[in-house]
Amino acid sequence: MSWCHLLLLGIFPIAYAFSNDCPSAICGDMEIKFPFTLQSSSNSCRTAGLSANLSCSSTNETIITLPSSESYRVTSIGYSYELFIEVLLSTPSISCPWRNGTQKQPNVNGSIFDVAVSRFVLVNCTTKISLQADNEGVVGPISCLSELGSFVYAIGEYERIDILPPSCTVIYTGEVHSNDPFQSIQAIAPKTLQGQAASLYLNSRDQTCTDCFYEGNNCGYNFKMDKKMCFSQDSPNGLHLIVEGIAIGTSLVVFLIAALVVLYFFKKYSNEKQKRIKVETFLATYKSTTLTRYNFSNIKKITKKFKHRLGQGGFGSVYKGELTNGIPVAVKLLEASKSNGDDFVNEVATIGKIHHVNVVRLLGFCSDGTNRALVYEFMPNNSLEKFIFFGESKKRHEFFNMEKLQEIAVGIAHGIDYLHQGCNQRIVHFDIKPHNILLDYDFNPKISDFGLAKLCSRDQSIVTISAARGTMGYIAPEVYSRNFGPVSHKSDVYSYGMLLLEMIGRRKNIDPTIENLSEIYFPEWIYNKLVHNNSLGLAMEMEGNEEIMKRLAIIALWCIQWNPTERPSMNRVVQMLTTNFQSLEMPPTPFVPSDQPGNANVSTNHERILEVCISTNHKEILED
Repeated sequence: MSWCHLLLLGIFPIAYAFSNDCPSAICGDMEIKFPFTLQSSSNSCRTAGLSANLSCSSTNETIITLPSSESYRVTSIGYSYELFIEVLLSTPSISCPWRNGTQKQPNVNGSIFDVAVSRFVLVNCTTKISLQADNEGVVGPISCLSELGSFVYAIGEYERIDILPPSCTVIYTGEVHSNDPFQSIQAIAPKTLQGQAASLYLNSRDQTCTDCFYEGNNCGYNFKMDKKMCFSQDSPNGLHLIVEGIAIGTSLVVFLIAALVVLYFFKKYSNEKQKRIKVETFLATYKSTTLTRYNFSNIKKITKKFKHRLGQGGFGSVYKGELTNGIPVAVKLLEASKSNGDDFVNEVATIGKIHHVNVVRLLGFCSDGTNRALVYEFMPNNSLEKFIFFGESKKRHEFFNMEKLQEIAVGIAHGIDYLHQGCNQRIVHFDIKPHNILLDYDFNPKISDFGLAKLCSRDQSIVTISAARGTMGYIAPEVYSRNFGPVSHKSDVYSYGMLLLEMIGRRKNIDPTIENLSEIYFPEWIYNKLVHNNSLGLAMEMEGNEEIMKRLAIIALWCIQWNPTERPSMNRVVQMLTTNFQSLEMPPTPFVPSDQPGNANVSTNHERILEVCISTNHKEILED
C-alpha cells in the first residue's frame, strides 16, 4: 500500500454497518425495548441493559420483580425523555379508596427505581363548597366519607388552601401514585386509588437511550463497538450506518489529530477559566443581603437530583425544587456549552436587588466550579405562551377573556416601566415575549429571563450592544440594523407591542414557515381594519369585548412604530391602558415606507423581518 493510500485512509471517513445486537422483545401485546430486557434475553444484553428484572409469564403478562422479592404486573412502559415502568399494585375492587389514605409503596430499596407520588389532604367542611371550573385540584364532596352536615373534600398539593371557607378543617394527609407529579388530583385519583397503579422511575438518567427515544429512534447495543447506539425505527433489519474516520498510516495524520485534540482541550480549559474568573470577579464585588449562595450539592438536594424538569430556556433547563422550609422554587441550571457567563452575571446583577410584583423574584444562585444555577420563586401556572397559543382549546379560550387579558397586559406594562424607571439603573430586557411572562397562583404576570438584559443609567437614552439579541418576531428594527435608529429602552416597547397583538389575536405575528408572508402579517391587517373603522372580526371581539380589543390594538400599534422616537414610554403605555378609550388617538402607520433610505427593496415591515429570518436561519438571535 502506497504512502498516498495510507494518507487517504487517515483523512477520509469510511462507512460501516453495525447491527443492533439487543433488539426489542415481545410479551403479549407489550414491546420491551432496550435498555429494558427480559430474563429470557441473552446474558450479554441483560448485562448491557438495565437490571429491571422483567419476565414474561405463562399467561403472556410482563412481570417485574424487585430486590425486595415483591412482584407486580407491568401495565405500560414509557420511552421518552424519562424512562418509567407503570405497575398494578392490586385489583380495582375498593368501595371507598379514600379510606385507605396513603397507598402501599412498592419497596424499591436496592433497585434502579424511585416511586413518583403526589400529595393530598382531606378536609372536613360544615357547608358544601361551590367549586369553579378551574378548581382542578379539588375532588368532592366524597360521598363515602361525608355524613349529615359534613362534607369531605380532597385537595391536591398545588391547590391553594385559602379557597376553602373557614369552616373547613384538615383531617388527613396522604399520597397517591402518579406518573405525572404535576397532574391535577382530579386526573390522578380515579386511576391510582381505584386501580392502585404506581410508576417506577429510573433513579439515574440513561442519557444515550433517552436521547434516542426523544428523537424518534430506538436504543440498542452493538458488541463490536461495545456501546449503546441509536437505531432508526424505519430500518427492518436493525442496521444503522455510522461514519467514522480511521486514522491510519502516517505519523503526520496522527500528529495532526493529536495536535487538534490538545488544542481543543486547551481552548476549552482556557474558556472555562475565563468564565469562572469573570463570574467570581463579579460576585466578589456584588453585595446582596437578600440572595442566598448555594453550592452545587445544595442545588441537587433542592431539585432531588433534577428529578422534575419544567422546561427548557435559551441557556439551560429549568427544574422544580423545594427549599428546606417547604417553599417550592424553580431552578435554572445553566449549560456551560451555551453560556459564556454573561447570562449568569446579567440575571444576578439585574434582578438580584429588585423586588416588584410583576417581576419574577430571584431567591439565590450557585457558582460552584463550572456549575452555575439560579433559584427563583416557583410559578405554578407556567408561562403566558401556554394560554394564548392554544389552537382549538375552548377551555383556555373561556378562561382568559378580554378583561383578564387586559389585566395581564397592565401588569406586564407596570413591570417593564419599573425596569425602565423604577430602579437605580435602567434595565433594558431585550427579550419580552409570552414565553418569558410567567403566571403566579392568581395568574398575575411576572417578567422573567434576564439573560440578555443590559444595565444603563436612567438618563442614558442609547444602549450599546455588540450584536443583535432577542427572539425573532419581537426584535425592534433598530436592534438588528442601526439604519433604523439607536437602540434604547424603546426596543422593549416594540417587543411589548408585538406581545399585545399576539394576546388579542391568539396567534403568532410572524410564521416563517408560511410561504407568502404578505398575506398573513397580522399587525398590518389589524392596522387596516382600525384605519377604516371596521370591526376586527376576531373571536374575542364577538363576545362583547370590542372596546377592550380595540384599545389594546391601538396601544400595540403605537408601540411598534418603526421610528423609536414615535413610540410611547412604558409609563405612557400604562396611562393609555387605564385612560378613557375615547381619548386614544389612532397612531400613524407603523410600517416602513418603500422609499426609506437603506431599505429600497423592502416595501413593508414584515418583508424586512423575513429577510432577517432567512439570513440568520435561527429563530433566536443571541449575543455571542
